[in-house]
Parts: sequence; C-alpha cells; structure tokens
Amino acid sequence: MRYLLDTHVAKWALDDTVRLSDTAKTIISDTSVPLCVSVVSAWEIAIKISVGKLNFVGGSAFFLEKLQQLGVEIIRVEGSHISVVESLPFIHRDPFDRLIISTAIADSMTILTADENVRKYDVPWVW
Repeated sequence: MRYLLDTHVAKWALDDTVRLSDTAKTIISDTSVPLCVSVVSAWEIAIKISVGKLNFVGGSAFFLEKLQQLGVEIIRVEGSHISVVESLPFIHRDPFDRLIISTAIADSMTILTADENVRKYDVPWVW
C-alpha cells in the first residue's frame, strides 16, 4: 500500500513530529512503506509562505528536497488527477486538498491525514 501524505502531515514529518499520531509516526518511520507527496503540497506551502500564513525556513524547494532525502516520492499532477476533481462531491472547499484527494483516488493510494473533511470522501485514509 502506498501512502499519500497530506500537506500538514508532510510538514509535521519534517518539523513538528509531536503533532503526528502514533499511527502516522509508525507509517512514516517504516522505510519499507512507500510514501508519496503531491507537488500540490509544495505549491500550498509556497502560497502560505507568500501570504504570511506560514514561516517555513527554506521555503517550498527545501520542503521538497527534505522529503526526497527521506525517500518520499514526489507525485506530479496528471490529467487523471484533475479529471477526478470534476466528480468529487463538494465537501471540502480547499482546492489543494481536493487535488490531493483526487490524486489518491486516481493512483489508488491511502491518504495520511488529520483533516476531518478529507476523511468524509470515499477514499482510504489513516490517522
């Protein structure tokens, strides 16, 4: 099973592991488990930095670099991911999360997330 880290989970894995659930810590620390993050998460980090909502030393490039050093696969946005967005119920208004959900559905991944709105979708998730 491949896991897609929600943006907040990827960030916490890098700088605030106390906020991760025990399950998340176990999954992230198991080097045999394939972990992925969407490039959308780096875009979300970049926007939050640019509007002053987030202070992340090194910015979005450092975010991706550190994740890759941990062995996390960076998933590019594909047409199949965007197509799934069109059929998602409008439960979650956040466009970043909607694309992360769509990516997980299109690529048959389980989302690692603390976001209760993400968990309302018909997509496998753990926390």
